[in-house]
Amino acid sequence: MNLFELLGLFKRRDASAKSHIKNLIEVAEADGHFVEVEKELLKSIAKKNGFTEKQISEIRKNPEEIKLEIPGDSKVRFHRLYDLIHMMSIDNEIHQNEMKLCTQLALAFGYHRDNIQDLIKSTLSCIEYERNADDTMGRVIRLLA
Repeated sequence: MNLFELLGLFKRRDASAKSHIKNLIEVAEADGHFVEVEKELLKSIAKKNGFTEKQISEIRKNPEEIKLEIPGDSKVRFHRLYDLIHMMSIDNEIHQNEMKLCTQLALAFGYHRDNIQDLIKSTLSCIEYERNADDTMGRVIRLLA
């Protein structure tokens, strides 16, 4: 792999990660409230993806600059959906707009329309029992097709 290919991979990863942070912010704000527990989850996920609080703030101020990027890897796609569902439920209230947005993003990620509600429900159950994304993925694998 040459230098230009390597730089291309970093740019795609960065764009995909920014898209994920943007999506998390949109889910958190979908109910009209961006509460502290949502902010803390966002910071935690952003930190794992190499983002600072300043970068989060920039993404939040300029969401129109970031287009939706769908990860090519199925495991990464599921982990991102897991994060979105976790964000939707972290405040112990699931608002209709949050559910609608998670459903739309699951469709954009390529999940089958007929399985999405069961996938979200099963993932919510796993999150409630503090199962991580890998464990949850193993439990809902039949719904991922």
